[in-house]
Amino acid sequence: MSKKKKISTARFVNAKVTSTISISLVLVLLGLTILILFMGNGLSKFVRENMSFSVMLDSNVTDAGIQRLKKNLDGQPFVRSSRFISKEEAKEELIKELGEDPEELLGYNPVQDAIEIHLHSEYANSDSIAVISKLIKQQNNVHDLLYQQEAIDLINDNLSKVTLILLILAAVLMFISFTLIRNTIRLSVYSKRFIINTMKLVGANWNFIRRPFIRSNIYTGIVAGIVADGIILLILAYFNNEYAELRSIVGVTDLLAIFIVVILLGVLISTVATYFAVNRYLKMNTGELYYV
Repeated sequence: MSKKKKISTARFVNAKVTSTISISLVLVLLGLTILILFMGNGLSKFVRENMSFSVMLDSNVTDAGIQRLKKNLDGQPFVRSSRFISKEEAKEELIKELGEDPEELLGYNPVQDAIEIHLHSEYANSDSIAVISKLIKQQNNVHDLLYQQEAIDLINDNLSKVTLILLILAAVLMFISFTLIRNTIRLSVYSKRFIINTMKLVGANWNFIRRPFIRSNIYTGIVAGIVADGIILLILAYFNNEYAELRSIVGVTDLLAIFIVVILLGVLISTVATYFAVNRYLKMNTGELYYV
């Protein structure tokens, strides 16, 4: 191999490595944004499913009645989990909060037996809760259903705002990512503008000229996507070690979806950017190539 050919090959490899690294870093940014969107959705579900509702029982309810009611509640499609809290257990929790025994002050235990329920996230909204409340109050041995409506409305409102902000951020970063990758690919195509022009002059059609550039950058997009997924996985592993709660917010299925989407975005953006970058030089006359 001649010295000139070695230099040419080295430049090509360096250009490919630089292009792949640049695209990978942009895809990392885009992938993290998608991950945050998934985390926002997971966090919304986590918060809603951890809102508790207290089904207050009649004072004369029997153990058999409690078991029947709990079984009936567990069978409802909107109930994720339930837990019976006796009046003695509730009194102990009240003592911890107040620092003194309310029974000694009042002469009787002011709390009632209750069943604490958690709803599935899709039912934890004001409209569904109003229907659920009416349905539960119709059950035997139920005295009342207690929940903080204002807190629920506030949580749902804030979660909706956060989701909207994340979607806007994702759209902006998608545009920035496309622009950065397009510029990276345009620079790599720039060095071959005279080859493109020569192929056009000898009669090659535009699709034939574009094909090798698009194929090459598809491979670059796949490699960049895999590299980006590796970096995202390392970042996520670090935060999982620091904050174990993240494991319950983002599942394995979500991570696989994110990794696949990152690779597909790498291929898609690289393909579209290459198409327009090559077209730019295909539309130019020979004389114009010297002034770009």
